[in-house]
Amino acid sequence: MKNEAITKAVQDTLTPASVLQDLLDGNKRFIENNMQAIDHSALVKQTVGGQFPKAVVLSCIDSRVPVETVLDQAIGDIFVARVAGNFENIDILGSLEYSCKVAGSKLILVLGHESCGAVKAACDGVELGNITDLLANIEPAVRQSADEVEGEANSSNAEFVAKTVENNVKLTIDRIKERSPILKEMEAAGEIQIVGGVYMLSTGKIEML
Repeated sequence: MKNEAITKAVQDTLTPASVLQDLLDGNKRFIENNMQAIDHSALVKQTVGGQFPKAVVLSCIDSRVPVETVLDQAIGDIFVARVAGNFENIDILGSLEYSCKVAGSKLILVLGHESCGAVKAACDGVELGNITDLLANIEPAVRQSADEVEGEANSSNAEFVAKTVENNVKLTIDRIKERSPILKEMEAAGEIQIVGGVYMLSTGKIEML
């Protein structure tokens, strides 16, 4: 049973590689419906005075991708930043910097997902209120996919959507490194790792990119 929260001493022993493997092991337990039992009350009490999460996940807001659940993580284990389309902006960058530089997390996982509604909307050039500006963040991935995939460059083309989901994750990682010298330096020093994956709605599995 998971009944002990991560402490600073434990966090200090973790490496980016070990944290990534831990998350993938959790996803495997989720897929196999063999998730760990969690003593939530114990973890609540232990984390009142502080937190030492091992990773931060930048994910979409999609209700079908409850991050802690699909990674089989508990209270105090991971930070989660969510925005439709799982892209970075200045607030997300600040949150990632806090997670790693201040709170000691060892891994940033940018997590896209299969059949993402925000990506589909960007593929179709949807314009609606503030959604228009939000989708502009995904347009670079749309343009890149248009050069890589044959057929119609819209949401009716499943291959085009899938490629755009992947490109959006990869481009987000690139921009995180470009726009955050702090995180770029931490990764260069081996203190953190910045990785990307796509959660498959059809299987529950996270496919690493």
